[in-house]
Amino acid sequence: MASQLPSKILIIGATGTIGKYIANAIISAEPHVASQVTIFTSSATASSPNKQAILSGWKSQGASVITGDIGNADDVRRAYSSTDTVVSCLGRNALASQIELLRLAEESNDVKWFFPSEYGTDIEYDSSSKDEKPHQNKLRVREFIQDNVKRVKCTYVVTGPYPEMFLPLLPVAEKAGGYDPKSKRAVVVGSGDDKIGFTSMPDVGKLVVAALRHPEVSLGKALKVQSFVTTPNAIVEEFEKQTGAKWTVDHTPNQRLREAEKESWEHNSPIATLYTLKRIWAEGGTLYDKTDNEILGLKPEDMEPLSLVVEKAVSGKGY
Repeated sequence: MASQLPSKILIIGATGTIGKYIANAIISAEPHVASQVTIFTSSATASSPNKQAILSGWKSQGASVITGDIGNADDVRRAYSSTDTVVSCLGRNALASQIELLRLAEESNDVKWFFPSEYGTDIEYDSSSKDEKPHQNKLRVREFIQDNVKRVKCTYVVTGPYPEMFLPLLPVAEKAGGYDPKSKRAVVVGSGDDKIGFTSMPDVGKLVVAALRHPEVSLGKALKVQSFVTTPNAIVEEFEKQTGAKWTVDHTPNQRLREAEKESWEHNSPIATLYTLKRIWAEGGTLYDKTDNEILGLKPEDMEPLSLVVEKAVSGKGY
């Protein structure tokens, strides 16, 4: 089976925050990673002026676009017809809907390979991971796969945090840390010397393509991948280098971050998830003795470096 996959790829959630990077990488891959790539999106998204340009660009590169509701089983069945590989890029608020998508994939006659939307923090990093509140929907999806998905092979691409989302210093959550090129000020969690593993958003797409190109090592695996490992203090140094100025650096003690996290969850604050993730990252929950980049055929020089990520941040390029 591995030698036959992928042939026809269906991407769900392609126009979302990380989805557009993954879809663009798959559609633009040279040589092509599959003979056919189809985007499954809602009618509202397809008709949105903000989304039409990106969808038109993908169609001009040979991708197809079909519309439907991921909550409608018949729409999903139609989308799955003649599809052998499904790449889900659904955002955090829609992760639980993957359970039904997986159930329908398992029932289908065509789908053989499924990439759940796992891009981000490792939800099975250690024994404490199962208790983290932001992990619960992803854990539910994994549990469903373990108990109910037997025929379809699933691949998780675990990337750790995206530096593009890690870097901004948010006024509503300064204690969570961040960097502000305009004021040349940073807030660093802890000492700033503890390492964190990152994967840039373009590299997430590159890594998914690499996994698709190597089913012999990707099928049924949880792949741990990264662009680079660095420290918050090294990030400050790179910002200082690129802006030609000394920055003001404040620190949030780890315990204060935990307190802010607890307060946010108690008040149902929308930034509670951010505090939890920042704490996980600061405490080493992104570090591995060895990643799977190499088995996917990617070397360190193939990935985006910290300098490029900071350069984009300094120039004001968002994600």
